[in-house]
Amino acid sequence: MKNIVILISGSGSNMAAIVQAAQADHWDKRLDARISAVISNRPNALGLAFAKSQGIATAVVEHTAFATERQPREAFDAALMTTIDTYQPYLVVLAGFMRILTPGFVAHYAGRLVNIHPSLLPAFTGLHTHERALQAGCQFAGATVHRVTTELDHGEILAQAVVPVLAGDTAETLAERVLAQEHVMYPRVVAQLLTRG
Repeated sequence: MKNIVILISGSGSNMAAIVQAAQADHWDKRLDARISAVISNRPNALGLAFAKSQGIATAVVEHTAFATERQPREAFDAALMTTIDTYQPYLVVLAGFMRILTPGFVAHYAGRLVNIHPSLLPAFTGLHTHERALQAGCQFAGATVHRVTTELDHGEILAQAVVPVLAGDTAETLAERVLAQEHVMYPRVVAQLLTRG
């Protein structure tokens, strides 16, 4: 069985879309795969309740607990890896996981670590992508699923969804339309990755 571990920091709407696709498309039977765990760095992440309601194991590794460490990011990532590895992941899927990962973490999951970013990479890496797209006068925005590398929001592009920027768009209205496309694209890409080995 190919285990998928999903990392979240908030509502987990992309995680929920992946879980629902896995159920509707019978990934367990068709792809020999399952969502084995949802892990958050925030104990109050709303997505944890959804995962529990679906019978999925959940865990929390709070990044704030490592603030006093000499190397807090490395210590947090080491603890996170220990938790993830108990599920023997075939894929580790970042779904709104708001942490910059250390090179050691990325190397540990090389080839198995994917992320979704709310822009048409390589444009607008980092935060506030929709505001920046509007300020730049872009006619199109969108989202990108990519493999994770040590460089923020880089790595092989696996899929992109394009959304037109409409007259009168705000960052919020644009984000809403992009997110709707993310919910379609991300489960599809994860399913494709499960068929490659």
